[in-house]
Amino acid sequence: MFNKLKQFNDLRKQANTLKSALAEEKVEAENKAVKIVMDGNQEIKSLEINEEFLSKEKKKDLEKYIQECIADAIKKVQRKMAMKMQQMGGLDLPGMK
Repeated sequence: MFNKLKQFNDLRKQANTLKSALAEEKVEAENKAVKIVMDGNQEIKSLEINEEFLSKEKKKDLEKYIQECIADAIKKVQRKMAMKMQQMGGLDLPGMK
């Protein structure tokens, strides 16, 4: 039982180390209406909107571009996350070997 607790504690430490490392990573995604900077924990750090898309006529376009840009940033973060996990040797999950 104590061995399982130790494994769980080790896993938690690995996850916290990974989270800290990912917080340092930044990705940018942009299209003609929006630019987003996101960290490796998928938190949006900045969002810039092209003023041309702030008019009422372009509101639907802006919404679409924001959604597309966020999705693109998330994909980029997920790729970086996978690479970072590989570099760190992956998480040592009990029972997954």
